[in-house]
Amino acid sequence: MLVIDRTWWGFGGAHGGLLAASALAAVRPADRQARLLNVHYLEAVDDRPLTFETRVDREGRSATVASFTGHQGGQVALFGTAAFGVAQRGPEYAGTPAPRVPPPHDCDRFTPPRELAAFAQHLEIRPATRDLPLAGGPRAELVAWMRFLDGRPLDAESAVVLVDALPPALFAIWTRPLPVPSAELTVHFGHPEPVDGWALVRIRTDHAAGGWAVEDGTVWAADGRLLALARQSRRVLGGEL
Repeated sequence: MLVIDRTWWGFGGAHGGLLAASALAAVRPADRQARLLNVHYLEAVDDRPLTFETRVDREGRSATVASFTGHQGGQVALFGTAAFGVAQRGPEYAGTPAPRVPPPHDCDRFTPPRELAAFAQHLEIRPATRDLPLAGGPRAELVAWMRFLDGRPLDAESAVVLVDALPPALFAIWTRPLPVPSAELTVHFGHPEPVDGWALVRIRTDHAAGGWAVEDGTVWAADGRLLALARQSRRVLGGEL
């Protein structure tokens, strides 16, 4: 059983990235590394008890697939699957290098309004480009250095939180906020070993229409190693700007 306290809320409910990370932790085998996570969000989660029903769907010598369902108040709030693997030797390729940006200490700190993103009080956020939330910029992209104020390592669960921790990418081209809740989130994991310190996070939206948007997120360690690639489907609520 899990209770999400209100310091981890955003837009009137529990932070979606934290919910996904909690689901990953609930099904993760102790001896295998997270490789893939897929979450579907059905209902907003509040501060009532949340319970996860988990199941191992397949367990092989090198890979495990598990599924989970999160229940709150007698309703299914989220469900999904995760895949885990044993580290093996194989070819390496880095086709998504981190962008060239100033280091964290050269970037100003950004604090989102607490009424919109209470969860941000657990993070230090420093935008690394001129693209800022609600600045009416030319592109739906945000890039920022981020780290947890409690000093936790950048493991798989932390990376899942970070891919959903910046304001929606569409905020970069808007001048006032609209609700843009997550409907589905998929995370593919890169470098498997936890690292410490700052992460560089980039999110961007290349298409939005008909009340829906597709957002891509990437998380790198400070040394440039890829930690996670994500894609999520968002609903765009509130009509026209």
